Amino acid sequence: MQNYSRAFLYNQRMEPYFARDYTGGAFVLFGAQHLLALAVIAGVCLLIVHLRDRFSPRARVITRWTLAALIYLSEGSWHLWMLFIGAWSVQGMLPLWLCSLTSWTLPLLLIGKQRWYFEWVYCMGIIGAGMALLQPDLMIYGFPHFRFIEYFTLHGLIIISIVYFVSVEGWRPTLKALPGVLLATNLWWGLCALVNSRLGSNYMYTNGKLPTPSLLDVLGPHPWYLLWMEVIGIVLCVVLVMAGEKKRGKPNTK
Repeated sequence: MQNYSRAFLYNQRMEPYFARDYTGGAFVLFGAQHLLALAVIAGVCLLIVHLRDRFSPRARVITRWTLAALIYLSEGSWHLWMLFIGAWSVQGMLPLWLCSLTSWTLPLLLIGKQRWYFEWVYCMGIIGAGMALLQPDLMIYGFPHFRFIEYFTLHGLIIISIVYFVSVEGWRPTLKALPGVLLATNLWWGLCALVNSRLGSNYMYTNGKLPTPSLLDVLGPHPWYLLWMEVIGIVLCVVLVMAGEKKRGKPNTK
């Protein structure tokens, strides 16, 4: 009986942190909690860079599999939570968002070590997760709600995985692969537009802007902001690849 009472009290205490209507405090853009989350992610990235020469072949394998497992755990738990609160729908939960697509496919890099995929995720992973971390659409879900923790964990892990491959495995992007990256991304963007027209959804914001303040607000009305998204995306990809190419290293094949 005492064990059941403890379990009940535990559930009562934890329930607010998984509630759909969270009352513990809304997310504040660049507030203390937001900045701390960014600092933790940056700290992990810097630690990986600092220890890059100390990863043994076994440690590399363990790190890659651990990152893949954590990413799947984070993304999967989000879907389960949305199902639990009755908010899961094909209009918003298909893996067509940039970071969702990246999350489900990152094992191609972390486990499969696919070079072609690295070229794509280096650009799109950094851009997508970077923008998500700087402009979260968390609304009422401040720390320590599950959604806050899951959101920063997932997007942070995407950045951390890329930093790991660049610093520890020694992989670098190439300019010659950039046209293919941009072509693949635009084809996928077109697929999102087609899906949106059929489902009434808004994957990749082809039908409208974010419900919360974002960079899209200064890019003009629909559909002109889509053109600016394309231009900015191309510029960012070129800058990222050129920055990554400066210190080209031989990929680690162990």
